[in-house]
Amino acid sequence: MEIIEDRLVELEIKAAFQDDVIQALNQIVSRQQVQLERLEISMNMLTDRLKDAASSSDMTSNQRPDEPPPHY
Repeated sequence: MEIIEDRLVELEIKAAFQDDVIQALNQIVSRQQVQLERLEISMNMLTDRLKDAASSSDMTSNQRPDEPPPHY
């Protein structure tokens, strides 16, 4: 009977450790989700700014943005 009790105690200890690990991983995933949402918002803002800058510039369609003007 003692062997069964020892095994039961061992299983309870393992379950307790697994609960702790699951809680820690859940916190990590929650923080990463918040970071991901912030990064997505930042990326969308930067994309909009880039589009605005491109549309407001007076570059010709055949000149690339990193090319110097033709008079150089």
